[in-house]
Amino acid sequence: MTPFLLYIVRAGLYLSLFHIFYLLVMRRTTFFRLNRLLLLSGSHLCLLLPFIRLRTATTAVGIASKPIMTGVGAEPMQMAHEPSVAWQDVVLALYIAGFVITLLLYLRSAWKMQQIIRKGKSSGLDGCRLAILEHDVPSFSWRRTVVISRKDLLENPAILTHELMHIKCRHSLDLVLFLPIQLLFWWNPLIWITREELRLLQEYEADEGVIQKGIDATQYQLLLVRKAVGEQRFFLASGFQHTKLKNRIEMMIKTSSSRWMGWSYLALIPVMAVLMYACNSPKKSQESAPETQVQEAPAPPEQEAMDFEKVDVKPIFDGDFNLWIKNNLKYPEQAKADKVQGRVIVQFTIGTDGTVSDVKLLRGVHEDLNAEALRMVSSMPKWEPGKKDGKAVPVSFTIPIVFRFQ
Repeated sequence: MTPFLLYIVRAGLYLSLFHIFYLLVMRRTTFFRLNRLLLLSGSHLCLLLPFIRLRTATTAVGIASKPIMTGVGAEPMQMAHEPSVAWQDVVLALYIAGFVITLLLYLRSAWKMQQIIRKGKSSGLDGCRLAILEHDVPSFSWRRTVVISRKDLLENPAILTHELMHIKCRHSLDLVLFLPIQLLFWWNPLIWITREELRLLQEYEADEGVIQKGIDATQYQLLLVRKAVGEQRFFLASGFQHTKLKNRIEMMIKTSSSRWMGWSYLALIPVMAVLMYACNSPKKSQESAPETQVQEAPAPPEQEAMDFEKVDVKPIFDGDFNLWIKNNLKYPEQAKADKVQGRVIVQFTIGTDGTVSDVKLLRGVHEDLNAEALRMVSSMPKWEPGKKDGKAVPVSFTIPIVFRFQ
């Protein structure tokens, strides 16, 4: 798995655990502002956790160095056959497609929202801008602008108070800060659930501010019920007619949570630490295998070559393998004139004495390129042989050799 996809998976796991903790513990309290701030800051902190390691490195005795194979054109090589399209490429392509689609949906929502704002008649109030529309429209706020119908402005002043509370608490900034998380982790359903929880927290906080302004709670709740039908919502806007009306009314009449309930939030720290420990396996540092003073008996000639990944000690090339290939691989003149390029895959065996033998072509491109790749591999100097259970064994090795114009 590519480092980026691995990071996305790990960060998504941390985010999922944090949001599950919120849904099980934090959402039941009436600490609306605290929950909102923790939900935002905690979500962004989860993006940094994959870079933190809780385990120390352990030392493993093994291969001194594993060179990266390169051929003409300096393209990185793999140790085995490569499929035409790797599954990582498919996953990455699907991820990027989902990212782009999610971004386009938000841009479309933002464009529609701006179109409605431009249609309104502008008016100033307490440092805010009112966009007043003559027809009925669900009220909403974005940055320092409130969109409201003239009818609601005159008949339902509580709606304007509610939207002004959204602006005072800078709720539109919350949605903008949460947007990168939605784009990066669009594939995680908990992220979409959390976005709705964040919007609901904003409504709780705005409702609380309205009631503290002296507006009758019962009349305000009836107004919410009347306005609950015919809602038009935007991803980046806070609106009076938010869904989950039952939850909002229940929160208005719910007894305030005890301050001691806030201490229960600290339980998240050991839970996240355990998950970080589990997700970070010990990082092994490689050291060269110590040379033994005992003369080892060579393996019998008829012994079958072992797979490169199955031996205990990998064969080691004496010197810079990449540089040796670059200096010894020659581009055939006829192939160069014909502008022939491609990847040739060659397999060979490193014997118990380090000599290269049994060179064969697994996949070819062009007669001249194939011949040059076989010639180059056959002329390799001796390797340090691989070992299994302390004994030298023949090892099968496969390398792709790329012929490409600079």
